[in-house]
Amino acid sequence: MARIAATALAALAAAGAHAQPGACTATSAPGTAALIELYTSEGCSSCPPADRWLSTLRESGFGPDRLVPLALHVDYWDYIGWRDPFAQALFSARQRELAAIHRARVVYTPQVMLAGKDFRGWSSRRFADAVAAVNGTAARARITLALSAAGGATAGLRATASVPERKAAEDAVLYVARYENGLSTRVERGENRGKTLHHDFVAREWWGPLALAAAGGVTFERSLDSHGLNRGGVAAFVQNRRTGEVLQALALPGCV
Repeated sequence: MARIAATALAALAAAGAHAQPGACTATSAPGTAALIELYTSEGCSSCPPADRWLSTLRESGFGPDRLVPLALHVDYWDYIGWRDPFAQALFSARQRELAAIHRARVVYTPQVMLAGKDFRGWSSRRFADAVAAVNGTAARARITLALSAAGGATAGLRATASVPERKAAEDAVLYVARYENGLSTRVERGENRGKTLHHDFVAREWWGPLALAAAGGVTFERSLDSHGLNRGGVAAFVQNRRTGEVLQALALPGCV
């Protein structure tokens, strides 16, 4: 038990979270955390290496203050023999929207989006340099995440975001996600037939885009199933809906 508690406290400290009786919070830093979106599918034979890569980011030294990873499972490969249990049409639509913003002709898997842009060098040394470049940029948004025990098997989520620069706030929107770690599937059909696939940072619930008010801020509140939080946490990011630029990102491990 002591070992588990120490691990949890270390994760909270790395995320900028502050444990309180029945609640915990995290606030974004002055620098920009790099949002990583992995578009993947269990029906895609080339995706498992990217899934494994995403799972190793924390142990590779990319803490929550530097990087916020999310795996978004798309549904457009479900027709080839295996229905991905984590896939959502919403994520396929988001991938296509980002492609349209950047005038890309196709979407593909596995695709890594770094700070809102396609990044094909995710498996190379260029990745660390790209993340460092994002981290060295002053954040243009401030985000706070809070989780609180709401009784029974329910937790309360509160996310707030603000964009001080008036012009940047005009096109800024907030996204909030609940993610899970330690998920696995024994694939019975399709391109990955016979394989057991493991996943972390899998987006299970997704809210947004949430528009900012005229004053440049927004607050989002939701009740969550606390059981799922034990295996993951919540994340939020502010993005320019016109250019795709990510102004800031933040993650908070499940801590209630």
